Amino acid sequence: MGAEQINTVRRFNRTVSARVGVLHDRFLGRDRPVGEARLLWEIGEHGQTVRQLRERLGLDSGYISRLLRSLESDGLVTMEPQPGDKRVRTVLLTDAGRTERAVLDRRSDELAGSLLAPLNAAQRARLVAAMAEVDRLLTAATVTMEAVDPRHPDAEHCLRSYFTELQERFEAGFDPALSLLPDAGELRPPRGLFLVARLHGEPIGCAGLKLPPDAPAEIKRMWVARHARRLGLGRRFLTELEGRAVGHGRDLLRLDTNKALAAAVGLYRSCGFQEVPAFNDEPYAHHWFEKRLDRGGEWQG
Repeated sequence: MGAEQINTVRRFNRTVSARVGVLHDRFLGRDRPVGEARLLWEIGEHGQTVRQLRERLGLDSGYISRLLRSLESDGLVTMEPQPGDKRVRTVLLTDAGRTERAVLDRRSDELAGSLLAPLNAAQRARLVAAMAEVDRLLTAATVTMEAVDPRHPDAEHCLRSYFTELQERFEAGFDPALSLLPDAGELRPPRGLFLVARLHGEPIGCAGLKLPPDAPAEIKRMWVARHARRLGLGRRFLTELEGRAVGHGRDLLRLDTNKALAAAVGLYRSCGFQEVPAFNDEPYAHHWFEKRLDRGGEWQG
């Protein structure tokens, strides 16, 4: 990234922060700063745990505790330990909190309208489209990827969701018992690895890499949750796994897929994978791909 890109981002941040009023200690004309107002919105009608709020907003424990204590002292929220685990606290809105949230919601709509009102119809359409794109890209930049044990709860959640989707999309359904599923040990170092993508602490995707000693590296079980698609995670998974394969001294990467997964087939082709004859007996596969990897540069990860 260049200096001009950095300057543009900083200028955008200054414009937005001034225009939406986050610099004032009475956000939207209420008796609280933007941090407390945003917490009320995030808590919502059904409540959230403190951990969920912290991960959603990227706040440290000390700061979010101070914000919650302030809201609690104003009678807007209550904090209750969960019956099964008293270390986990759930934050709920009181009646006064719901009333305050409704006021903030209405004034937020008015603020949004004031941003659009001075513009003509074409300008409004351009601004809203640009905002949607910025939101999508900033969300994509928030996603983290981490290598975990395939028995980790987040990994198992992703795999269950993946199998459920395959059952829905494949013509003959999907039975994991019939597929060439890698054993969990094949996706643990040194024989492989398993990546989980998270957004605000929620697992939203996964991908495995097999590193057999006597065969090419192979990508297995790549999946992205429906609500997280269009964030570029499939391409990001492929780039990450290619780099890790190179880091393990591999120069050939393989994968197979089903004809029902047309978007995946298109992604693999656009990322440089070439279709090849079948290299395994996977009963659910219709396409087999491989890609030669550039080992000229050292992967950092």
